[in-house]
Amino acid sequence: MARRATASLLLIVLLAAAATVSSEAEELTAPLLLPSASSRHPCLDNPPDMTDTGAEAGRAARDFHGLEAYLAGSSRARRAVILGSDYFGFQAPKLRKIADQVAALGYYVVVPDLLHGDPFKDGVSYEEWIKTHSPADAVEKVKPLIAALKKEGKTVGFGGYCWGSKVAVELVKTTEIQAVVISHPSRVTVDDMKEIKCPIEVLGGEFDVFSPPKLVHQFELALEQNKARSDLRTLQREITRQLQSNGSFGSYV
Repeated sequence: MARRATASLLLIVLLAAAATVSSEAEELTAPLLLPSASSRHPCLDNPPDMTDTGAEAGRAARDFHGLEAYLAGSSRARRAVILGSDYFGFQAPKLRKIADQVAALGYYVVVPDLLHGDPFKDGVSYEEWIKTHSPADAVEKVKPLIAALKKEGKTVGFGGYCWGSKVAVELVKTTEIQAVVISHPSRVTVDDMKEIKCPIEVLGGEFDVFSPPKLVHQFELALEQNKARSDLRTLQREITRQLQSNGSFGSYV
């Protein structure tokens, strides 16, 4: 079941990440790269179009197991996917449309507000904002939701984007969920990969200066040492490979 969830979650992340793409002796250490005044995070430089609304097939919930959330798909589905947003929050129209697409595949999809109604906004200091928007705090917020879904007999996977990737990684250090996919991760470290306890898919952007291919490769080495079942890809090259072999985006759209 976890393997099937991992394969399906790959589709989720490819759909989202495609829109944002712009050896054993190797030392498994890397700094936690943060935005600075002269170097902003790629996620922050690509805010969603918040006006592109109106076509969502799902529904909003003011209190879904303690969280405001966007829900898509049938609540009777036996497999659930939680999507963790980037810095701009759960109301991003593109994220909700992705949720709708995943729900159409037979999943019950939950996009919770893990930023307590305060997503990042342009003009705000990132350094100050992140102090009150800790991924670790978000993990504690989402645990009751996961428990409720599992109590209903559902298997639960998590797809995390940018900021949400760190939430996902913290979750898979436990046995809370069955599979995870992270896309263009933010604040994720090599040490995180050493603690992974369930199947994980990592998708990095080829030109992402904060999770570059070299760092993603270090993730791979750490996961191999951890003996975690994993799949790591650099998105731009993967899309190019598919175009060359299929002549189209194939399963990605």
